[in-house]
Amino acid sequence: MALAVGDRAPQVVCQDQEGIERRSDQLDGQWLVLFFYPKDDTPGCTAEVCAFRDGWAEFQALGAEVWGVSGDDAASHQRFSGRHGLPFPLLVDRNNALRKAFGVPSVLGLLPGRVTYLIDPAGVVRHITNNLLDGALHRREALAALRRLQAAATGS
Repeated sequence: MALAVGDRAPQVVCQDQEGIERRSDQLDGQWLVLFFYPKDDTPGCTAEVCAFRDGWAEFQALGAEVWGVSGDDAASHQRFSGRHGLPFPLLVDRNNALRKAFGVPSVLGLLPGRVTYLIDPAGVVRHITNNLLDGALHRREALAALRRLQAAATGS
């Protein structure tokens, strides 16, 4: 079952492209932008990860980590990350366990979906973008939602 805004996000525990274990419970009060994408080195996925790369400094300035997730292995993620100069980790989702835990839908039952979750420091999903065709939209929406939610929290 797919997560909805207001749901508690499942704990994320996965190794990244360098073999480092990434755990959402160790983010120490940071927001998490967790984006699921279908496959390394495909045109739409490359556009999406590069959009997140280009907005990475803005997310960092707002206290948010950015993590990408696909079912590709660590070697594929290393090549993909190196080729595009990604400053954030790409998580190896073995057997699509994390994708299943979040309820990320498949398209036509075949193609892994493209969904981004904005998770607050308490582990609650605050925004979801689900759009297979427009990868760059995921960065724009996550950044706008993060700004809006932080402004609402501070009353500004």
